[in-house]
Amino acid sequence: MKIAFVGKGGSGKTTLSSLFIRHLATTGAPVIAVDADINQHLGAALGLDEAEAAALPAMGERLSLIKDHLRGTNPRIASAETMIKTTPPGDGSRLLRVREDNPVYDACARPVELDGGAVRLMVTGPFTDADLGVACYHSKTGAVELCLNHLVDGRDEYVVVDMTAGSDSFASGMFTRFDITFLVAEPTRKGVSVYRQYKEYARDFGVVLKVIGNKVQGQDDLDFLRAEVGDDLLVTVGHSDWVRAMEKGRPPRFELLEDVNRRALRRLQTAVEATYQLRDWESYTRQMVHFHLKNAQSWGNERTGTDLAAQVDPGFVLSESVAANA
Repeated sequence: MKIAFVGKGGSGKTTLSSLFIRHLATTGAPVIAVDADINQHLGAALGLDEAEAAALPAMGERLSLIKDHLRGTNPRIASAETMIKTTPPGDGSRLLRVREDNPVYDACARPVELDGGAVRLMVTGPFTDADLGVACYHSKTGAVELCLNHLVDGRDEYVVVDMTAGSDSFASGMFTRFDITFLVAEPTRKGVSVYRQYKEYARDFGVVLKVIGNKVQGQDDLDFLRAEVGDDLLVTVGHSDWVRAMEKGRPPRFELLEDVNRRALRRLQTAVEATYQLRDWESYTRQMVHFHLKNAQSWGNERTGTDLAAQVDPGFVLSESVAANA
């Protein structure tokens, strides 16, 4: 199951995504964690020191390898150079599974040991000096989108993505790649404004959106969020001594996280599992193709010098059965 954490900058989405990843690890479930934010903090939130976080391999710098692997023997894709971030899989493409080993994970993922087990961590990579003034950050997150387009995940398998802040996620079709999106909102006008914007943009794409109220200090904060987001409010989180210690680089054992916050994490998992029943692989594939054709017409055809619409395999539907046969 694919889960996105979004919210305005400073809302606490990285902290909450890291807590959810830690929680899932305690259940023994296989987890892939992805830092797709321009500010790369997920590694540190999962306990890596600065040197370890800086040494994580950047997916954006390994895009050619990712394309080469995913293209496989797909006859509709002439070369890896003609693949763009939205290129969909088809007959002959290599698909990714959460539990497997493959060249993409070998090059881009690193195991992170947590109290309850280990997770695979992948990062888009930060802006470099060479990027400044000439590159868009979404050129880096394109590696994440390609992988999500080719990833087949099943029940009790989790991919958790810490997304870019605010509504930047809508610069690509990646916002449709998730079973559920958790929007972290503070009980402020700015906090809920991002929710309204996200809700409006995602309205026509079947995005399952739930709000996590963060930094909630009392009944007035709770009443404010309920009035502003209604039934989309799933859980609220207040002050946490455990989180404060983690932010200082001294996290206690995860079992010592406050009971109220552990219950909140369990509610998140329950909400995620409920969306599995709603999964529609045909709709998922159609959205993938929709955004590919849109990007092809907008800039992809001109940049690659080819008609990228020809990459679409009209008879292909991404699914667990297709992955099993592959």
